[in-house]
Amino acid sequence: MEKFTFYKYSGHGNDFIIVDNWDGQVSEKDMAKISRFMCRPKFGIGADGVVFIIAGPDEVDFAWRFFNADGSEPDMCGNASRCAAHLANTIGIAPAEMSFRTKAGVVEAVVSDRLVKVQMPRIGRPEGAALVEAEGLSLTYYRLNTGVPHAVAWVEDLENVNVFKIGRTVRRHQAFAPEGVNVNFVKILGSDKLTLRTYERGVEDETLACGTGAVAAAMLATFQGLISASSIICQTRGGDDLTISFEGPLAAPEKVFMEGKVRYLFSGQVEPDLFLK
Repeated sequence: MEKFTFYKYSGHGNDFIIVDNWDGQVSEKDMAKISRFMCRPKFGIGADGVVFIIAGPDEVDFAWRFFNADGSEPDMCGNASRCAAHLANTIGIAPAEMSFRTKAGVVEAVVSDRLVKVQMPRIGRPEGAALVEAEGLSLTYYRLNTGVPHAVAWVEDLENVNVFKIGRTVRRHQAFAPEGVNVNFVKILGSDKLTLRTYERGVEDETLACGTGAVAAAMLATFQGLISASSIICQTRGGDDLTISFEGPLAAPEKVFMEGKVRYLFSGQVEPDLFLK
């Protein structure tokens, strides 16, 4: 393995390694394995996931391959899309208003300094619900797909939810088989605000923010009439807010946007020793 450059980004504490792979220095067949090594804490760089920016079809500015920390490849990641858009604009791959292809479809993005707004791929209505008991807490989980599958539960005492233990159980519950789900615990704070905590599959732990989870929570809140605003503030555990906004009727919005700031943390060289077992 030859050494290559990486960039480290954070979207509200949801952290990613991004590799400009336009010239193909990392083989696509090796991306999953390389992602696992790079995401390892203490032995690697440490991250929730890895983005490889690659050349896309002519109608978009670029494409990506995205991998979770465990090497699995989901269709979409909201915060990673914002970070990738920022880097692509910073290093001259794409203009400030851009589009790029993911497995979930084409994402459109607008970069303004550290603020990045993305239009999410088409999102459907809630797909059903399941009552699941875990760690003595019985909750109804509503399923939505916002590029990746999510289960959303409403809670009142968000601080005392054991997100790791309950999330791990629900994530693999038979009600959400075979692919499993990301698990979101959400508290409504007002007519246009909510707060949430998320257990993410592929990371297999609670993350400090989850963009597609925030979209799922905001969408479900509007579908169920718990929130009536067309722009919703979502508080994350990372300390910053994500804004989810809609165009069109709230019952079936034509467009869904996610907006928030990103942090470019540092860049460096991945050396071959990183891949030693």
